[in-house]
Amino acid sequence: MIRTVYRVDTKGSLDSLERKEEELSEPGEFEVTVQVQAIGLNFADIFAIQGLYSATPKGSFIPGLEYSGKIVALGKKVRHFRKNDRVMGVTRFGAYADHLNIDQRYVYKLPPKWSYEEGAGFLVQALTAYYALVPLGNLRKGQTVLIHSAAGGVGIYANRIAKRMGAYTLGTVGNPSKISLLEKEGYDAWIIRSGRFAQELKTALGGRELNLVLECIGGKILADSYRALAPMGRLVVYGSASFMGQGDRVNWPSLAWRYLNRPKIDPMEMISANKGVLGFNLIWLYDRVEEISSYIKNLLKMNLPAPHIGATYAFVDLPDAVKYFQTGNTVGKIVVGSGLKR
Repeated sequence: MIRTVYRVDTKGSLDSLERKEEELSEPGEFEVTVQVQAIGLNFADIFAIQGLYSATPKGSFIPGLEYSGKIVALGKKVRHFRKNDRVMGVTRFGAYADHLNIDQRYVYKLPPKWSYEEGAGFLVQALTAYYALVPLGNLRKGQTVLIHSAAGGVGIYANRIAKRMGAYTLGTVGNPSKISLLEKEGYDAWIIRSGRFAQELKTALGGRELNLVLECIGGKILADSYRALAPMGRLVVYGSASFMGQGDRVNWPSLAWRYLNRPKIDPMEMISANKGVLGFNLIWLYDRVEEISSYIKNLLKMNLPAPHIGATYAFVDLPDAVKYFQTGNTVGKIVVGSGLKR
């Protein structure tokens, strides 16, 4: 089978995404071939393309961590799927394609009422939020959680899961235009990030203890969030948007300055303050297939609403979608698909 992909041969620039045609082999014994209908974009895609993500494969690679589509071929030992099943899945890169082969253990049936676009926007966001809140964050009923990038795909699902668990949720956004979405999603309170963030956070808490922070911004926001934690509070770091430039190429002097001036937390101070910092990379979970499957099954049992899709792009316009996503002006999930229009 000849498939179309977006491949990166030389990392460093978003312009290095090239559309190519290449041969796709028959699926392996335990693999399925998926005709991809939609692709979910993630910040890890941009870091990988720019050569800033340590988990990126060496040499030429196809970006993309999640997708949805229809099964069109089965390996000889596949028993849990049939041709034409509507599915969604995760992959350790390779989703920027119109067809792909994937181990059946990383594929899940699409909820009956969900569109392909919604399926492509669920797994990575919901799994990131769940892993940060539950296994790492140990969130409990009545606790307060601060969720940065609250209007993004992870932030929306973090709020939904936290509310199911009986938590008080406080979200932050960088643009006031996103507040209406936070209201719709049921956040208890919100902050527009600014130079007065530390004081505004204290005001928004209104005397509440801050028990958990989901952090993906970095820089001064991370430092101020850590300082605001109550004793036994946890700061869970899963990204660092402050290191992302706005150009096609990496501005190395600016990146170096931000890296050298990044927040530094003293372990001895953590002991005296009774606070914890945890970081995780979702790619690390990929090889722990039983663990990742158990988390996804727990998520599906929650019957959470479908993802909020902020924008859709046609497959031919995938590079434009990535550049738009990089701006940080997006809300919800940005999805690319064959035949989708903006």
